[in-house]
Formats: sequence, C-alpha cells, structure tokens
Amino acid sequence: MIVKKLRLQRGWSQEQLSQLSGLSIRTIQRLEKGQTPGLESLKSLAAVFELSVTDLQGDTNMTTYDIDKKSAHAISLEEQLAFSRVRKIKGFYAHLIQYSVIIPVLFGINLFTNPSYIWAIWPMLGWGIGLVVHGLRVFGVIKLFGPEWEKRQVEKQLGRKL
Repeated sequence: MIVKKLRLQRGWSQEQLSQLSGLSIRTIQRLEKGQTPGLESLKSLAAVFELSVTDLQGDTNMTTYDIDKKSAHAISLEEQLAFSRVRKIKGFYAHLIQYSVIIPVLFGINLFTNPSYIWAIWPMLGWGIGLVVHGLRVFGVIKLFGPEWEKRQVEKQLGRKL
C-alpha cells in the first residue's frame, strides 16, 4: 500500500514507476496489492522514492511515509475508504466496458446465425439489469446491505440496542 501511496503522491503511473525503478509493471502491481517485496525490489524503490529501505519495509505494519513531515504514521481510515471507493468505481467501469463489447457481439452472432429470432435481447436485458444495479450500488443510490445495515445486524447479534 505504501508503494501506491508514494506513487500517487508524485503523480506517477505504474508504468512510469516501472521505468524509473527498473521493475516490471506486474511487480509494481503485486507490491501495491500487499505482496512482500524482495530486497532488490526494495532497494530499487527506495532509490526512486529517495527513502531508506527500512522506511519502505514499514509497510508490513500498515505504516506510510509522509513526505512533508518526514515521519512514519498509520494510513488513515479515510485513505483506505477512498482507495476502496475508487476500486469499486473502477470495477463498475470495467463491467460497463465488458457489457458494451459483448452485447453487440452477441447481437452480431444472433443476426448471423438466426435472424428470424432475436434471442440476444435476453442476455442484454438480464445483464443490463445487473449492470444498472451495480452502478446504483457503486454510486450510493442503493444502500441495501451497506455498512449501516451491517452495523445494525452486528448490534442485533450482540444483543445491543442502537
């Protein structure tokens, strides 16, 4: 997580960090997802970020390096939530792109193989409903089974009143 935060603070893409550090993009992706880096990877990243290897190793206990204050502190809950929201939005857009590519292909197959019956409308409608629900949940319109519901259920299971 610290690698991602440091990269984003500098406004670099994963490709740019890969070029600067000499590591592969896949390695950068793995490190940003929490995989433990090897010593050589740590050395390369420490050189690029102008930090010591020990500052980068602090990531194992969820610490991060603040460039302005030059001190280690815990990654805030707000930052974790922001990363989570961005991942959910990214997932929705990936879903939308898949839908936008596959549905026309299904219609093409349908029209090529059996133009008398338009069966491709059924996957379009079913998947479309799923896509709409996904979008409504990601953008906060539908809050069914969201954090508030989970909190109420936990309190209910513990026998506490809200």
